[in-house]
Amino acid sequence: MNVGILGGGQLGYMLALAGYPLGLQFRFLDPSPEAPVGRIALRVNADFTNGEALERFAHGLDIVTYEFENVPAAAVATLAQRVSVFPPPLALEVAQDRLREKNLFRKLGIATPDFLPVSKPAELDAAVEKLGLPAVLKTCRMGYDGKGQWILRHPGDLARAKSEMPALLEAGTSYLGEAPFVLERFVPFSRELSILAVRSRSGEVIFYPLAENHHRQGILRLSLAPAPRLESHIRLAAEGAARRVLEALDYVGVLAIELFEVDGQLLANEMAPRVHNSFHWTIEGAVTSQFENHLRAICGYPLGSAVATGHSAMLNLIGEVPDPSEVLGIPDAHLHLYGKSSRPGRKLGHVTLRASSYQQLAESLATLPVFFQRPSFCLEAAAKVASGSASG
Repeated sequence: MNVGILGGGQLGYMLALAGYPLGLQFRFLDPSPEAPVGRIALRVNADFTNGEALERFAHGLDIVTYEFENVPAAAVATLAQRVSVFPPPLALEVAQDRLREKNLFRKLGIATPDFLPVSKPAELDAAVEKLGLPAVLKTCRMGYDGKGQWILRHPGDLARAKSEMPALLEAGTSYLGEAPFVLERFVPFSRELSILAVRSRSGEVIFYPLAENHHRQGILRLSLAPAPRLESHIRLAAEGAARRVLEALDYVGVLAIELFEVDGQLLANEMAPRVHNSFHWTIEGAVTSQFENHLRAICGYPLGSAVATGHSAMLNLIGEVPDPSEVLGIPDAHLHLYGKSSRPGRKLGHVTLRASSYQQLAESLATLPVFFQRPSFCLEAAAKVASGSASG
């Protein structure tokens, strides 16, 4: 089966690595001549809006998917007229617009932080007056890893955001939609969680264990899975929310939903219609990785087990990478480098540590080399979480 993937970054790279043992063949479309997938698969280098390139890309494909949600919806709709596309174009359209996404959550009875649309800087004051400070202003479209967001705590933050909003409007980041910005009430969450669900073409649904996530500067740094100290009602609430979204969108593939835990309840933050960074641990830490299960789902194959095979910690490598020998000398440590050039804030790879208990996981985290002993890796908090879970 010939699979086309829109986007050629590390997620596409890991999809291909998971798919080759299944006998799948891959072709990628990506504007960058440096996209990592060029090392392992045929890559069409062209803009996603290039009609001729879309025709060339689609020729001979059995199915198309995408590895990130900022692919132009029009390009996906064009491809859907020629070849089956999963997840369905509607899911991509919803996920591309934070306001539309939150309205879907509300329609399905999934709780979210309070929010208001903001069309222009002049409307921000009134929205802040209704929701209060602190609050978070976000662009409705684009923006990831902390980009396109302003945390508003003081009047000075409000003034700065208002001064920067016009440039984004002029740049066209609003595209189409009800409003180019959304203001959210700041949530004093106890922790951030994510759930990954998989739905097959026949409607079969499975869930991976929830992951607990730690961020710095808006970028995911570390995920612990299965999430420690997780009460059953939290798990069931997360699974119920994911199932409702899957069914409402007639979804096929993997779907991630990022969540806030607040006073023993869940609030939905946003969703990603693709494989997700917080579940990279599944490559070594689950019976079937998220990458393989996404491919199984879209190709019409039976889904694999999502059961965790132990306790895992996944650490993102941001901006620089360690000496491989320092990582590979740690028992049950797994290094993944994406073949990308270094620059500040760029995801260059990840490391997964796996253990049979949270206590052993905490001990493994403590033995990581000096490279990881910096606040950005969140190891101190993660070790406390892991060891605390082991003891109670």
